[in-house]
Amino acid sequence: MKAFTFERAASPAAAAASLASHPGAKVIAGGTNLLDLMKLQIENPTHLIDINHLGLDRIEADSGGGLRIGALVRNTDLASDARVRRDYPVLSRALLAGASGQLRNKATTAGNLLQRTRCPYFYDTTKPCNKRQPGTGCSAQGGFDRNLAIVGASDQCIATHPSDLAVAMRVLDATVQTVRADNSRRTLPIAELHRTPGSTPEVETVLARDEIITSVTLPAPLGGKHFYRKVRDRASYAFALVSVAAVIQPDGRGRFAYGGLAPKPWRVEAAEQHGSAQAIAQATLAGARTGAHNAFKPVLLERMLASVLSEAKG
Repeated sequence: MKAFTFERAASPAAAAASLASHPGAKVIAGGTNLLDLMKLQIENPTHLIDINHLGLDRIEADSGGGLRIGALVRNTDLASDARVRRDYPVLSRALLAGASGQLRNKATTAGNLLQRTRCPYFYDTTKPCNKRQPGTGCSAQGGFDRNLAIVGASDQCIATHPSDLAVAMRVLDATVQTVRADNSRRTLPIAELHRTPGSTPEVETVLARDEIITSVTLPAPLGGKHFYRKVRDRASYAFALVSVAAVIQPDGRGRFAYGGLAPKPWRVEAAEQHGSAQAIAQATLAGARTGAHNAFKPVLLERMLASVLSEAKG
């Protein structure tokens, strides 16, 4: 690990200002992803900004009838909150499927949304990776792509986004609140937070350099039946080959968001107008490009959707 300086920010805006004034700075909260990347020297921040003492760790009722979740709410606290379990069970289930209890005790809401890919070539510093070092190439293209993207990717990068929480937030249409160094604030839909790679896979979100997440707001409860299905190579807290977050109403209308398929939580609202698992899967994966090791994903997705729809009908 390389040397770095450290500070504890006095406010969210102060943390954002420190990001702006230290070009190599990173924000740290739970550190469950950043510290691993620092040990591997994939991330080499020159300055760390601790935001753990900013009071962003509360879950509160929102004036719109939903819940406002502070950026520093730990995954364990969010998954076990009685209001989340009752009104947003898809979120609780996604969190419980995402990591061990020890990690959930440290990992935060904002950190989970902003965690970096688990593509094996991103983690292997002996291999070229456009996300890690722009312009060096993508070793995953033509490589071992079992866990990698089949939609939303580009010739520059086929890495997937690893967050289970983000998939559940996407099906719920959550919104994200941020602050910048000048104390200006904005709210953006979760659908707009993450970027597809295009020609700049190293740019993973729409956040400005001096912008940090302060909270995430869930809309008023959607009702219906909530599901989170996750297929992985082992049962013990592995990342998704394919995951499905679903909210299905008594009349059969459903919302579906997916993990393990794309560089961001994937949702195609137009596909939700179809009635069968096959039609939903085909519309969701329009234009999909599979590789040598992940060609099973379209079939797996269809079968997972069929299972969810069948259970929803009772």
